Amino acid sequence: MKIGGFQKFSLLDYPGELSAIVFTQACNFRCPYCHNPELVLPEIYCPLLNTEKVLRFLYRRRRRLSAVVVTGGEPTLQEDLLPFLKILKAMRYKVKLDTNGAYPDVLAQVIYAKAVDYVAMDIKAPLPLYKKLTRSKVKTEDIIRSMELIRLSGLAYEFRTTVAPEILFGDDLFDIHQLLCAGDHYYLQPCHYTTTLDDLKGHVLPEVDLKQNKEYLRLQDWAEKHRVHLECRI
Repeated sequence: MKIGGFQKFSLLDYPGELSAIVFTQACNFRCPYCHNPELVLPEIYCPLLNTEKVLRFLYRRRRRLSAVVVTGGEPTLQEDLLPFLKILKAMRYKVKLDTNGAYPDVLAQVIYAKAVDYVAMDIKAPLPLYKKLTRSKVKTEDIIRSMELIRLSGLAYEFRTTVAPEILFGDDLFDIHQLLCAGDHYYLQPCHYTTTLDDLKGHVLPEVDLKQNKEYLRLQDWAEKHRVHLECRI
């Protein structure tokens, strides 16, 4: 595994669990608000961590921690993702995988192998804007397929969208509802401008209270009518 970062403890990243976080290196997307540019841009990659040392740490902490979150970057780019996840499961950890959904074949393998317990997938934009926002050649049919795989997996899951008002808001944000189905758990989270792939600090708009925004209220009304669980994260 190309591990670009490791956080030994988190109370926030796996709902209801004490977790560690493994950050994989490399991503196929170039979202301007990405808050882990050191995992995305090859020219600023940090030195890789030793996978064995990370696994040894997790083995020693398996009675104190209950879960491991594998995020990135984009974990499904890793050739040895599945063996790594299986090792975590063998240690009796609950495993959460964060993904952008661009590689449904890999996701299907992970799900079929029962190598994860929770999947969180980012929805970057309504489908017509996907390539522009991610600055990639992503196939939007792969995004749809990944969402369908996750729903049918029987696993706990969530979909989530980062809201940067200067990039995605208003009707574009509301149009994401076309990708959601009854039973989905969908979260909106604000962009954090401390470190982003593009330098957005000079473009930061006044802080937006999503819950008071008319487009959020419009989306909330739609979600209630269609049995989609919608929440905002700080």
